[in-house]
Amino acid sequence: MATRIRVNGMTYETHAEVVEKAILLADGVDSVETDIDEFTATVEGDADVDDIVEKVEMAGYDAEPL
Repeated sequence: MATRIRVNGMTYETHAEVVEKAILLADGVDSVETDIDEFTATVEGDADVDDIVEKVEMAGYDAEPL
């Protein structure tokens, strides 16, 4: 199942790498793909969306489910 979230402040590839690493820490994440032009992350797997958002926020970015 795919989950999309908006990640505010993710404007550079280095930001995207930090966000991807943070999301991969959530249980149930199989893969993650970020898009810095759309400020989004698409997460594959059965991870809880609240857990994904929490991991992104712990990395220093605002996040919300789409």
